[in-house]
Amino acid sequence: MVKISPSILSADFAILGKELCALEEAKADYIHIDVMDGRFVPNITIGPFVVEAVHRVTTLPLDVHLMIEEPERYVKEFADAGASIITVHAEATKHLHKVLQDIRSAGVKAGVSINPGTPISFIKDIIGDIDLLLIMSVNPGFSGQSFIPASLEKIKEARALLDANGSKAELEVDGGIKTGNIKEAANAGADVFVSGSGIFSAGEYKKTILQMKVLAEGERV
Repeated sequence: MVKISPSILSADFAILGKELCALEEAKADYIHIDVMDGRFVPNITIGPFVVEAVHRVTTLPLDVHLMIEEPERYVKEFADAGASIITVHAEATKHLHKVLQDIRSAGVKAGVSINPGTPISFIKDIIGDIDLLLIMSVNPGFSGQSFIPASLEKIKEARALLDANGSKAELEVDGGIKTGNIKEAANAGADVFVSGSGIFSAGEYKKTILQMKVLAEGERV
């Protein structure tokens, strides 16, 4: 089942409540929340208080993506704020296995993400400890970037690794996903698609999300 996770990094924060309601009406599956600290990535975005506010407005699961150094310091705060999934970067912590355990102990699904320059082999030993694997198809930090074509091979590798280990983890892709390339990412094996500007710049959220789902589900090989 294909899922669409709109990234509110591209939303209009002046009317964020209305944006969230519109995404729920448009049949989005998750709300993707990019948390950046200005250290792991060259941008600063939001923290637990905003996640808590979003949680009060929507019933959709919150797909919280921590692009921060030492994410273990904030697992409890984001879990308490209402995160449904907490994804940390493999490159951002020295104790990845323990962080994933801490996330699950907090009653939240655990995800791990890798940057474009990080090989899939980097996370092969923790495949049994995740509920979601996120492949970055842009260098993290800013919305509106173009999809890196080499990411398709990495998605294929990730799908093969999950399948070889009998993992039921979702395979998510984040970065430059639009109606024009979502079917390629789906054919490569992804089943959850993060899209920021690809949805918010289109204006008609319901039409765009439906089109993305049709393309991703109808063009699989």
